[in-house]
Amino acid sequence: MTPARHPRHLSPQQAHLVTVAHGTRDGSGSPVAEELTAAVGARLGLRATASYVELAAPLLEDVLAAATHPVVVVPLLLSSGLHVDSDVPEAVAAAPVPAALAAALGPSPLLADAMCDRLVAAGARPGQPVTMVAAGSRRPGSSTDLAAAARMLGVLRGAPVRVATLSGLGERPEDVVRPGDAVVPYLLAPGFFARRCAELARAAGATVVADVIGAHPAVVELVAHRARVVPRSAVPAA
Repeated sequence: MTPARHPRHLSPQQAHLVTVAHGTRDGSGSPVAEELTAAVGARLGLRATASYVELAAPLLEDVLAAATHPVVVVPLLLSSGLHVDSDVPEAVAAAPVPAALAAALGPSPLLADAMCDRLVAAGARPGQPVTMVAAGSRRPGSSTDLAAAARMLGVLRGAPVRVATLSGLGERPEDVVRPGDAVVPYLLAPGFFARRCAELARAAGATVVADVIGAHPAVVELVAHRARVVPRSAVPAA
């Protein structure tokens, strides 16, 4: 299959930026995706739409099905997993217009910058032990991504960062978090996993629980960068 011309070479009037987040049943994560998408669209001068893999509207497949101009899709997802490896690429491949798929957001030093700021804002002290809690995945590559994300955060914090996951591969927060720890969610938006992270962290004795990464300026920069660079794949219309 011959790749189509990359949408980033098109004018703002022709290109369409579509972000895709996981989605939450209660809609608590939607404002983060919408704020990020609007900020990146304004920065790049592109029409921009936030979409979701599941649980919230509009769904990615519906946005792509209605597209009339070439699109670039940026997953608002932090590491490898079913959505990054299968669901999103399959939806992009079925688009009726030329579509380019950017890489997932993580791991990235910009996410580490955002988490470091969230820890400081929550009251974490210099040198305080940190546990990073992720949603988790059964895909083996996700463990490598999480380890890299923890190393990047550890460089900024000046100490190793332990990793826990709420599902899939890896150790659970109750087995990793130690009394006196500062805990930071490796989660982009509020929702079930964020609430569960906070509950388990406090039950394990964490004295600081940071907020989710959210629409931090560093994440806006990261999403814009993903939209600009050569994508993981570009496909012609289905």
